[in-house]
Amino acid sequence: MIRIGTRNSALALWQAQQVKNQLQALGVSAELIPVESEGDQNLRDPLYKMGIQGIFTKTLDAALLDQRIDIAVHSLKDVPTFLAEGIEIKAVLARGACADVLVYPPEHNTPPKKIIGTGSLRRKAQWLRKYPDYTVENLRGNVQKRLEKLAQSEWTGAIFAQAGIERLELSDLHYNKLDWMIPAPAQGAIGIASLSSNSAVLPFLDRLNSSETALCTEIERSFLNTLEGGCTAPIGAIAKIKESKLFFQGGLFSLDGSQAKQIEEVVSLQDAKGLGIQSAKKILDQGGASLMDEIKSQLSK
Repeated sequence: MIRIGTRNSALALWQAQQVKNQLQALGVSAELIPVESEGDQNLRDPLYKMGIQGIFTKTLDAALLDQRIDIAVHSLKDVPTFLAEGIEIKAVLARGACADVLVYPPEHNTPPKKIIGTGSLRRKAQWLRKYPDYTVENLRGNVQKRLEKLAQSEWTGAIFAQAGIERLELSDLHYNKLDWMIPAPAQGAIGIASLSSNSAVLPFLDRLNSSETALCTEIERSFLNTLEGGCTAPIGAIAKIKESKLFFQGGLFSLDGSQAKQIEEVVSLQDAKGLGIQSAKKILDQGGASLMDEIKSQLSK
C-alpha cells in the first residue's frame, strides 16, 4: 500500500487521484491522505508576505520525513527549488495546459471596473506591463474561493491557471487564454516527491514519470533557482519540445511591470542540459542582477 499525501483542496485531491489511478493501473494499492497546508489556511496575506518558500509543501514534507506518507503529490510550480534534506522529486506526470487565463465574472448591470484579481506577483507584473491603467487586487484561496470572490466583485476579471480550470471541469466559465503571459516555472505539471531513502516506491514512480515534462520543468526550475526568485519575484519560464528541439522563454519583471528582462532560446535536445542556468545568467548579466536587488529591497519593506 502506497500512502499518497496531498493538500485537501479540490484541485490537489484531483491531482492526487490521478496518481492513485495510475498506480492502481500498475497493480499497486494506494490511498489518499489529505493534509492542510499553511498556504491554504492563511487566505488574507499575499504570498510574498508569508515566508513563501514551501508554504504549500511544508506540511507534506513533514509527513514524508515522519514517514506518515510514502509520496507527496504537488502542483510542481508550488514546490521550492531547494527541497528539504532527504526529499526529492522522483516523478513528473505528463504536463497539462500551462497557460494563464483571464476568467470573467458573471455579467452585472454596471460596467466592470479596470481591476484584475490575482495573488501572483508574476501575473500582476505582466498584466500591468501590458495594461498599466489597471489596478490589481490581491486574490487568494483555492480555485472555488477565488471564483466566489470574483463573482461578487466589480472587476474586469481574475487570472487563473488554465490547468486548474480544466482539471476541475469548470466548463461554464467564460475565459480567454493569455498567450502573451509567460507562465510560472513548472505550471501545469504534477510532481511526486518521496524520501531519497525510500527505494521501494522508485520502480513505480519511474513508470509514472514523463521524461519530456521532467526535462522541461527542470530547465524552468533551474532558471528560477539561478535568478534566486522563488515565488517572491515576478519570474516566468516555459520550455517546450518540438521536433527534437527545445524552445525556451523566460522573463524577470519589476513589481510594477515597467521593467522586464526577457530571453528566448532554441537549442537541440542534446544541448538542452543546463539551458535554464545559462539563460538566467544571461539575464543577470544584462541588468537582471540589479533588478533582482531592487525587487528584494521593495519586498523587504
